[in-house]
Amino acid sequence: MRLIFKSFLLLIFFAVFVLPGRAQKPAALCTPNPSKEAKALFDYLNDIRGKKILSGQMWASWGYDELKYIKEHTGKQPAIRGMDFINSRENEEEVKRAIDWWNGGGIPTIMWHWGAPSIGEGYENSKKPVSIDSIFIEGTPQNKSFWSELEKKADLLEKIRDAHVPVLWRPFHELNGNWFWWGKQGPEKFRRLWTTVFDYIVNKRKINNLIWVLCYTGSPDAAWFPGKQYVDIAGADTYNVGASPQTVMYKKVKDIVGGDMPIAYHECGTPPNPDSCLKEGAIWSWWMEWHTSHLQKVDKEYLKYVYNHDLIITLDEVPDIMKKYGGNK
Repeated sequence: MRLIFKSFLLLIFFAVFVLPGRAQKPAALCTPNPSKEAKALFDYLNDIRGKKILSGQMWASWGYDELKYIKEHTGKQPAIRGMDFINSRENEEEVKRAIDWWNGGGIPTIMWHWGAPSIGEGYENSKKPVSIDSIFIEGTPQNKSFWSELEKKADLLEKIRDAHVPVLWRPFHELNGNWFWWGKQGPEKFRRLWTTVFDYIVNKRKINNLIWVLCYTGSPDAAWFPGKQYVDIAGADTYNVGASPQTVMYKKVKDIVGGDMPIAYHECGTPPNPDSCLKEGAIWSWWMEWHTSHLQKVDKEYLKYVYNHDLIITLDEVPDIMKKYGGNK
């Protein structure tokens, strides 16, 4: 009887102390030797995964100030600020905004509306068709343009790295749509683009402050997934669906990447209803409201409700990430 009792105590010890420790082992970034800031931010995102949702807002340099608008109507600020390397003349300012946002206690995310190589920059040119095969033929206009632009963006990312700032980096967004040049020619060619960019930035340029975010459309498709060795976070987006938690979209991403990766609603027209997210189990790691008229179309009382909901983390509620998570090895 004494032996049985001791065995029972041993089982309780393993259940309470040993097994939870193993289950909570921090997830590893796909970047070798990530910066301590990237590691700390990723540990934070994994700590809140399934428990809280970070608020986010895309900011645009034209029109009105989205951040000021949110403050006026909610009394809060978003935890995540979105930026875009869409126009080269504004890229240095975007770098400064990313650095300032992190130093002010927030989390920066940067996307890139990459204009089709050899055609030009800007949103409309990001939708122009271009032969992806030609990008990988040395000496073609597409090849020269591709590498020139990638080098310039890596230079910008280096400045952010050297400022000790991590970035939620989401190139090639809405990857499996047929509207941007990188999504027009199927999953195999897209995966080659993604892995080529990853290899250049991470392995050749040694830029280690990025958390790589893979961004599907509203219809996630496993054929486009380049592999967990190239992706830290996966997400999806859709517009014109109201305040729906988009549970089906959430589960589709989860089916592709598994249950051990943060999942983001990386662009939305209306923030998902927090109560519905809780009820349906669609606890996105974050959502990011799109800029200009999209934000203005959101009902002001609803926006205030969302920003003041217990499920949603706003800028004032983001902990000192480096103090709380920066000591992890």
